[in-house]
Amino acid sequence: MRQNNSITEFVLLGFSQDPDVQNALFVMFLLTYIVTMVGNLLIVVTITASPSLGSPMYFFLACLSFIDAVYSTTISPVLIVDLLCDIKTISFSACVGQLFIGHLCGGAEIFLLVVMAYDRYVAICKPLHYLTIMNRQVCILVLVLAVTGGFVHSVFQTVVVYTLPFCGPNVIDHFYCDVYPLLELACTDTYFIGLAVVFNGGAMCMVIFTLLLISYGVILNSLKTYSQEGRGKALSTCSSHITVVVLFFVPCIFIYVRPVSNFSIDKFMTIFFTVIAPILNPFIYTLKNSEMRNAIEKLLCKIYLLGISNV
Repeated sequence: MRQNNSITEFVLLGFSQDPDVQNALFVMFLLTYIVTMVGNLLIVVTITASPSLGSPMYFFLACLSFIDAVYSTTISPVLIVDLLCDIKTISFSACVGQLFIGHLCGGAEIFLLVVMAYDRYVAICKPLHYLTIMNRQVCILVLVLAVTGGFVHSVFQTVVVYTLPFCGPNVIDHFYCDVYPLLELACTDTYFIGLAVVFNGGAMCMVIFTLLLISYGVILNSLKTYSQEGRGKALSTCSSHITVVVLFFVPCIFIYVRPVSNFSIDKFMTIFFTVIAPILNPFIYTLKNSEMRNAIEKLLCKIYLLGISNV
């Protein structure tokens, strides 16, 4: 049960109180959000509508793009609207909801990146058994496990915040509701709770990031036996995955591995995995992948021709 609180809403400070800076940030984040949604949803639709993109790699890529679209929608609209408001308030229930969905998507993406690394390992190191090992049932199972892992992680973070007493102040020095800024506002000692949060989030990020680096090291080492053309294609795919992993994990580790504390740079570091990573994923995975580019071109041509025929 939630403890008795006198706080029913929070005030988000955002990035700046300067109107000119807020207007510039509004335009930048609005354009970023639009491109993020169009890019990620285009990937989902393209993979779903293209029989040639039926391999497990593209299945997981579509799932990643969908998660990024939901993740971005959880964070960016609130940030964009708040840039137009003098007082940036969010209700307690909306704050907890944003925390839950944000960590659900973030946790699911962390586990999905592990699955994608394993998929690349099987494809490169055991190519003859790839479709047997990564069959449709296995793909769906590991996707369910990834979402379940994100759900368990998110439930823990949300329950921690929901059961804390908040009696004032109610000003969050951030642009969205996250667990560390909220713990600092609680009217109780949160030292041991903070350690549990570090173990749940920070340690998980650190361990998984280390495992991912090791796995990609093994994959890259196995490329010695490949032809130059095969090595180039595999390196292109792996470099895309590694870029996404670094962009997502390094800021997460910086923020969540330390004890509960908030620095001014945290807001800018958070931008990397809440705003920049979701918008870069479509470009990273499509610009370096000829199959994706060709499939998108064919899909856009079909849409264009259907539009002409209906005129």
